[in-house]
Parts: sequence; structure tokens; C-alpha cells
Amino acid sequence: MAPHARLDHRNPLVFDTHELGRRPGALQRLTREIPAPRDLGIQGVIGVPEGNPVELELRLESVMEGVLVTGTARATAEGECVRCLEPLELELEADFQEMFSYPDADDRGRVKAEPADDAEEDEDRLFLEDGLFDLEPVLRDAVVLALPMQPVCQEDCPGLCSQCGARLADDPDHHHDAVDIRWAALQGLAGSLEDGEKDEMSGAEAGVDEKQEK
Repeated sequence: MAPHARLDHRNPLVFDTHELGRRPGALQRLTREIPAPRDLGIQGVIGVPEGNPVELELRLESVMEGVLVTGTARATAEGECVRCLEPLELELEADFQEMFSYPDADDRGRVKAEPADDAEEDEDRLFLEDGLFDLEPVLRDAVVLALPMQPVCQEDCPGLCSQCGARLADDPDHHHDAVDIRWAALQGLAGSLEDGEKDEMSGAEAGVDEKQEK
């Protein structure tokens, strides 16, 4: 992806490679703690809350065609268990490696005689801009790949009761008496008959009381 806007060196995810001096084999190691950008993770599932600390360990290596960046990001992700819907936290560690190419170099690191106009050739590549590179797209991809698509609070989480929604981990003996649907109608009829018999008995008792009063 070719750069479209000038990078801001004040952005905590923008890094400067001038110290490497385009000397193949030159190395630079960096550690930095940055605030998490917005929507870092799997939206609506789990991610690192905006502004929370993300620890970065980077290794910058100068090669013929650009700068090879290898690193690890560590942070605490927050989400919701897909089984019991309880909030959860997950210690995240995401590894990544990406080449940031010199805009004036071809795939073999040779300086191009003229700038290339082939957009398809460059659309999947990341470029250095005035010796700077933006790590954010690489970080986002790495974090998404490192996070679970279906996070759980614990591997054996039993989830929720399908009938009443109770959290089964809080009550391992939770259950409901199963009723055979074939007998459900008869049970309802039996209940109606019992109510009718009670009404008849009440009427009979009232009649006896009236005769005794006379």
C-alpha cells in the first residue's frame, strides 16, 4: 500500500528508521509503550480498550529493499464469554513481521530508474515515507489473528441454562424437571377436572349448610 498522507512523527505508532542509514545489515532494537488505538481487536467480540497500554518490542533490520520490522505486542484484551456472557480478560501476545520498502527500490533492492506507475504491483506493499513507517495496520492485523473468535471465561464453561438463563457454573446442580409433551395436555385436563370437583364440593357443602339453618 503506497502512502497517501504524510506521516506524523508524533504519532506513537510511527517509527523513525534514519538511524539505520540504509546500510544493509544495520540493526536497531526498540521498546515502546503506546496507548491502544480505537477498535484494536475483533469488533463486538474482544479487543484492547482504547487508550489501554500496549507494550511493543521491535527489531528493525536494514535490508536492500527496505526495513524488515519484527516485533511482539503485549496487552490485556477485554471481552465477553460467548457461553455465559460474563466479562473476561485475556493476556494478549501478538507476534508480527513486515517489510517496509523504500519507495525508490524494486523487489531486489535496486533503485528504480523511474517511479513505477503500476498500482497493482504496489497495493500489497507497505512503504517507508521519509524514513518513517506506520506500524498501526500491521499491529491491527497481528492482534486480530492472535485473539480468539469465540472467547470463553474458562475452557469448560458450561454456559447458561437454555430454559431460564441461569449461569450453570454458579449452580452445578441446576436443572428443570422434564415434562413429556405427550402428557402435557392430559396434565392440563386433570388440573381442570380437579378444579371442577372442588367447585362441586363447595356447592354441595353450601347446600347442606342452608338445610341445617332451616
